[in-house]
Amino acid sequence: MSLVIVGSLAFDTIETPWGRRERIVGGSGTYCSLAASFFTKPKIVGVVGRDFPAAVLKLFRARGVDTEGLEIRPGKTFHWEGHYGYDPNQRETIRTELNVYEGYRPELPATYRKADIVFLANIDPDLQDDILAQVQKPELVAMD
Repeated sequence: MSLVIVGSLAFDTIETPWGRRERIVGGSGTYCSLAASFFTKPKIVGVVGRDFPAAVLKLFRARGVDTEGLEIRPGKTFHWEGHYGYDPNQRETIRTELNVYEGYRPELPATYRKADIVFLANIDPDLQDDILAQVQKPELVAMD
C-alpha cells in the first residue's frame, strides 16, 4: 500500500488558557505523515522555507517518510497563529502568513503518481484539485 500525503508543513503560534507557544512545528501534512509512519512509509508533498528545522526533516527520514515531494524554497515557512479557548474544538485564527505557500503549485514526483491512497490534508481546494489531476486511479482519496 502506498500513501501520498499532500498538506501544510508550518510553524504555529498557539495561545490557550494555559499558555502560549510560538513558532512550533505544525501543519496537517507534518502530523499526518508522522502518524502514518507507524503503519506504512508515507510520501509527503508540500513546501517549506529555508527556516524549517533540519531536525524535523531528519525525523521524517528516520520514520520512513519519503520527502522527495517536499520542496525547500528560499523564504519563510507558512505560519499560522491561533487562539483556543477551554473547548479545543473551537479556535480563532489570529493571523496567517502564507510565505513560501504563496503561488505554490504542487508537482507530484513520477513515483508518487500511482499511489494507492491519496490524503489531501488541510490545503487550498485548488491545490487539492491540482493533485487529483496528477494521480492515476488511486483506490482511495481522503480529504481534510
